[in-house]
Amino acid sequence: MMRSLWISKTGMDAQQIQLDHISHNLANSSTNGYKRSHAVFEDLIYQNLRQTGAATTDQSTLPTGLQVGLGVRAVATSRQFAQGSLQQTTNPLDLAVQGNGFFPIQMPDGSTGYTRDGAFKLNAQGTLVTHNGYTVGQGITFPNTAQNISVGSDGLVTYTVPGQTALQEAGRINLVTFVNPAGLDPKGQNLFAETAASGAPTEGTANTNNFGSISQGFLETSNVNVVEELVTMIQTQRAYELNSKAIQTSDQMLQKLGQL
Repeated sequence: MMRSLWISKTGMDAQQIQLDHISHNLANSSTNGYKRSHAVFEDLIYQNLRQTGAATTDQSTLPTGLQVGLGVRAVATSRQFAQGSLQQTTNPLDLAVQGNGFFPIQMPDGSTGYTRDGAFKLNAQGTLVTHNGYTVGQGITFPNTAQNISVGSDGLVTYTVPGQTALQEAGRINLVTFVNPAGLDPKGQNLFAETAASGAPTEGTANTNNFGSISQGFLETSNVNVVEELVTMIQTQRAYELNSKAIQTSDQMLQKLGQL
């Protein structure tokens, strides 16, 4: 079989994976806290038909060799954790992180998830939870009479009750950072999970040291740039078409060979 057939096939597979990433980005262009991703590729092993530096005579060697690559493959998904724009909602339970950090979320199995989506709600017990009912942080609970809920830039949660002017503390929402956030494992539902590649989580107070600040009444939007995605989509489409054209050309060459 002609090598070009296999090489072009790997190119079409690679561009299909790239298009999958682009489609996913566009589908989540309105998802709170979503971080855009793209595929990372590497070239495949080479067939060394003529070794560089091989001896041609007793006194001379080849200055260059002859290597034929065998195509490309996707090896990773790179996720960009650049800050998304903040959209004002005026909802006191909507929180956005400006800078580094994730909200820790208690999962039903006892593990901890991490999210940039701060669209929180109160459940029947008055506990701050995500859209899916998962507890935020160590559990922030408000009484039924709680009013004027306030979350400071450092994550301190306070409220008032009727008949009293003094602020009551409900707790603090800490943030979590990672040495390598790109190594986090996306689990869906706007959640990430710790992996060996991400490093251990470091929890701390918002708006201190390397931790970002918390903005109440705002949500972080997706960092997907739709125009950039459309341009990348066109490039991907053209690359896919050219790889398919290379397969057609190889097929035509084989037909000519069969006619000899």
